[in-house]
Amino acid sequence: MQDHRDKQQAVATRASEVLAELIARPLTAGLYLVATPIGNLGDISLRALSVLARADLIAAEDTRHSKKLLTHYGIAATLTPYHEHNAVKERPRLLARLRAGETIALISDAGTPLVSDPGYKLVREALDERLAVTSIPGSSATLTALTSAGLPTDAFLFAGFLPPKQAARRVRLAELAAVPATLVFFETAPRLANSLADMAEALESREAAVARELTKLHETVTRGTLVELAAEFARSDQPKGELVVVVAPPSEEQGDASDEAIVAGLREALETESFRDAVRSVAENLCASRARVYELGLALTRKRD
Repeated sequence: MQDHRDKQQAVATRASEVLAELIARPLTAGLYLVATPIGNLGDISLRALSVLARADLIAAEDTRHSKKLLTHYGIAATLTPYHEHNAVKERPRLLARLRAGETIALISDAGTPLVSDPGYKLVREALDERLAVTSIPGSSATLTALTSAGLPTDAFLFAGFLPPKQAARRVRLAELAAVPATLVFFETAPRLANSLADMAEALESREAAVARELTKLHETVTRGTLVELAAEFARSDQPKGELVVVVAPPSEEQGDASDEAIVAGLREALETESFRDAVRSVAENLCASRARVYELGLALTRKRD
């Protein structure tokens, strides 16, 4: 038992030494995109802590929320709000400070900045002015939910929040139905049941998962088909907390395009693409097997010749 405690203490001591070494180094001027925990404060990286401790200014979506993290780690920093409602006014001020050689850390309320937050335009303008931009990786609700869902991870599409109104939401889901990748959505608790019902209608009985309160004490990942999940959340109390919905890609049957549709797609693609690129793009767009598209493509080119 004592040997086990000694090993634990050695890890804690070394982590403290590494953090001290990082903090002792000067921080190069520029904008730092710092990922923060999505729930469990222990998920922050040593490098992220070192940047937050050394930055001249920390721009945060909600300074009151971010103070909890900084206070937890004893970081005395100057905070300024930067969110969708004040971004137009605050962006020039932040850029001016970057031009003056200061270091600014940009953080979101939780997770990686620029994912469903207003940091994108700040980064674009900073890069346009050739100001240094550095990303400090870490927590991401998107990747945490994806890897917890038990669904394919080789190709995925983060689709953000679906439209709040049903008509627009159904249109968006129809656009995504043929995407040959796992889909990841953010959703609010009040809209979850309705969104799942629309997903079940548009995407049919695909496997899916609803992840709630990831990394927090009451974390849950509910798995099933979209039809099953829609029924379950329709009859249960409204869930609380942050929600991510992960949906499997279409099956071969769901993406089984007709020969006529494939040939039509090939005719159009071959006007601007090589044979190989046309086969790949049509197979991806119509969720058809590449071998099948290739055979139809050969037949089409033979007819042309």
